Amino acid sequence: MQHYKELKEHYQFTEEEALILQELQPRMEALAEEFIDGFYDYIWGFGKTAQFLKNKQIIAHHRSKIKEWYINLFNGTYDLHYFTYLYKIGEIHVKIGLPTHYVNSAFTFVRTFILANIEENFKDKTQHVKEIKAVEKIIDINLDVLTSSYREEELGKFLSLSKVEKSILTGLKKFNSYINYFLAVALALVAFFAIALFGYDIYLLFFSDIGIEKGILTVLGSLLVLWAAIELIHEEINHLQGKGFAIGAFIMLAMAALIRKVLIYSLSAKKSDELMVIAGVIVALAIAYWLVGANKRTTID
Repeated sequence: MQHYKELKEHYQFTEEEALILQELQPRMEALAEEFIDGFYDYIWGFGKTAQFLKNKQIIAHHRSKIKEWYINLFNGTYDLHYFTYLYKIGEIHVKIGLPTHYVNSAFTFVRTFILANIEENFKDKTQHVKEIKAVEKIIDINLDVLTSSYREEELGKFLSLSKVEKSILTGLKKFNSYINYFLAVALALVAFFAIALFGYDIYLLFFSDIGIEKGILTVLGSLLVLWAAIELIHEEINHLQGKGFAIGAFIMLAMAALIRKVLIYSLSAKKSDELMVIAGVIVALAIAYWLVGANKRTTID
């Protein structure tokens, strides 16, 4: 926190804005209880807040600390002591494993609450604009400092590794990138062959004695496989952009291939035993797909 002055300069935070915030403090302090109640209504909507606020004693302590932080937003003195105070809050968040998403989202409520009150007490346009700028800057500065603890935690873990460990980690990351790009190219080939298969089935439908019923079912099966391959490519693109790995898309492709077999075999009485086995596998894959989706929804909530 030795660079707190530089941080204020980056945000172009002035002494005039510090005084403006100090002038706002009496009005904002009077709203402290309303702020706390609204803040708790907001964070309980995260779904997993109870993991961090486990009992009444912890909640009471947390409420008092949030109230203290809220009032300190407008104390007018933003020196080393203030920034050290913020950094310690960030360290606590890291220590208890609070996701940065929760911190960023909570600041949306803070910003909205304060700016709404400023709007309600609008009198002079020039002063109104100054108040908004000052509030926006101090909120952004707070968020910057609180989340910096997470960045330093990640950096600290990396720096604590030995030279060999760093080399291995860096090498594995590069290798993983190459594998992902190889997978993307392989999926593109799969889609290409799925298109070829679809075209071939169309050809058989019109230029062979396969039969209309079987031909149409075969074409529908090929179309289903092509659709699943396209979905898989879409998920891989998302993965390359930093999103999670979509195992559900691979399950969906497997299900599409098996369903195609079912459509073809359904016209043959001799394939009844194979149909039963394939049907069982499809049911198992459907359950796995549902479980993956349920776990994803739970994670998001």
